[in-house]
Amino acid sequence: MMAIAAMVMLYFGFHILKGSDVFSRTHQYFVIYDNIDGLTASNPVLLNGLNVGRVREIKLLQNRKNHLLVSLDIQKGIAIPGGSSAILADGGLLGGKVIHLSPGTGAPMQDGDTLLAKKDPGISAVLQQQALPLVTSADSLIRNLNQVVAGFEETGLILNQVLKNYNQTGSSLQGLLNENRTNLLALTSNLNKLSTSLIETEKEIKPLLTKTGTLADSLNALQLGETVRNANKTIGELHNLLASVESGKGTAGKLIKDETLYTNIDRTVVSLNKLLTNLREHPKRYINISVFGKKDKGPSESPLDTTTVIK
Repeated sequence: MMAIAAMVMLYFGFHILKGSDVFSRTHQYFVIYDNIDGLTASNPVLLNGLNVGRVREIKLLQNRKNHLLVSLDIQKGIAIPGGSSAILADGGLLGGKVIHLSPGTGAPMQDGDTLLAKKDPGISAVLQQQALPLVTSADSLIRNLNQVVAGFEETGLILNQVLKNYNQTGSSLQGLLNENRTNLLALTSNLNKLSTSLIETEKEIKPLLTKTGTLADSLNALQLGETVRNANKTIGELHNLLASVESGKGTAGKLIKDETLYTNIDRTVVSLNKLLTNLREHPKRYINISVFGKKDKGPSESPLDTTTVIK
């Protein structure tokens, strides 16, 4: 008798642990799924979150493309309307599968009827759907960033080349200034000496102008004095221009680079030096005072004045 009682207790205890209500009757319903996603016997059947039954048995229907026939035990007091669905869903954070009953609007179903099969996508599917646009956007962002980085690399190469060219240009300009500094200093020195020579020439011409008594001689003297003053004014302007060139202002770059202009100025200085030297040595050639006849005017050109250095 004790052995029989132990076996009965073991039987009822096993079914109670499986979730079966051995003291109440149930109705059996069926539902057919193409895939049960890990559903097993004894998984709960819920109605609005309340456990109203369990999965009794799962059979493979090989004659129906390997679909699965799931038997559900629902408590007798739960009426299932016609058109109700059995939704296969995840069991929550703890895992597993459950079946949610979604009541229909038809007449109550009878024992052994078949429910409509549906599936809930579950949290993983929702997360996958939500994450897919983010992954796509992130991939697009990474491609755009790669393009931007490639553009920055190309820009960096261009900037490096520009800076290199700028350094080369600066070095060339500095070298050009150093090469022409001696020429500029020599030109300034020659102009200073030319200015001094013109002043001395003007002093020598003034006594001759005072001895002229005729209107023609006076007019010639006045014109020559005006020429000397204009020359002095021009020399003053040349001094200012050379000071600007030496300080790097104005068109200093053009003056430094233009070798033709330097050559022309040098030739002009040589010609002026010869002219003034001839004028100082033979002033009568330019100021004609004839009283008793024609005088010797001297040679038309004098040798270069050695007091002025021409480089």
